Amino acid sequence: MAQYFEVHPETPQQRLINQAVQTLADGGVIAYPTDSSYALGCRLGDKAALDRIREIRRLDNSHNFTMACKDLKDIGTYAKMENYAYRLLKSHTPGPYTFILRATSEVPRRLQHPKRKTIGIRVPDHTASRALLNTLGEPLMSVTLQLPGDDMPLDDPEAIRERIGKLIDAVVAGGPTGGGASTVIDLTGEAAEVIREGVGDTRVFQSA
Repeated sequence: MAQYFEVHPETPQQRLINQAVQTLADGGVIAYPTDSSYALGCRLGDKAALDRIREIRRLDNSHNFTMACKDLKDIGTYAKMENYAYRLLKSHTPGPYTFILRATSEVPRRLQHPKRKTIGIRVPDHTASRALLNTLGEPLMSVTLQLPGDDMPLDDPEAIRERIGKLIDAVVAGGPTGGGASTVIDLTGEAAEVIREGVGDTRVFQSA
C-alpha cells in the first residue's frame, strides 16, 4: 500500500516532502496535488515508472505527457517558445494551465508526442507541488489523475489511496485542489489555440 504523506496545504512539512522526493528518486510513482487536480508523477528519465503510469491511466503512445516545472526558466530548457508564447507563459505561470510546446533535445523522445514532437508544460500554483519541484531540483513527469471510466480527475487523497494505493508508491495529501483538469493551450502555431477548457480561464487565449 502506498505511503501517505499528509502535508500542510499552506506550509508543507519539509520532512514529508523529502520523503516523497526520495520515493521518486527510488523509482516510485506518486500522486500529488496541483492547482487543478491531483496528478500522477515520476522522475523525468524513469521509463519503468512512466510505463506504470501509462498502465494505470491506460494511455497509448500518442498521449501528450506533461512536465511539471518549478518556473519559467525551467520551461526554457525543455521547450521552444515564440515571443508571443513566452509572453503568455510569463503572465500565466504559475497557474492551472498546461501549454503544448515544441520539445527541445533535452526531452527524451519517448516523452514527446510521436508525430508532432511536442510536450505539455505546466507550472502548478500549489504549495505542495512547488515544494516537491524545488526539492527534487528537476521537472516531474506528470499526468492528470483521471482513472479510466471516470468523468473527472480525482481530488480526494483518501479516495486516491483507496482506489490505486496498491498501484503507486506514495500519496502526497495536500488538501483540496481546483477540482478539475487543467486548461490546455497549444502554443506551437502562430497564435494560441485552446485545446481543452478546464480550471483556468481561457478568454485571454482566445484573443491571443
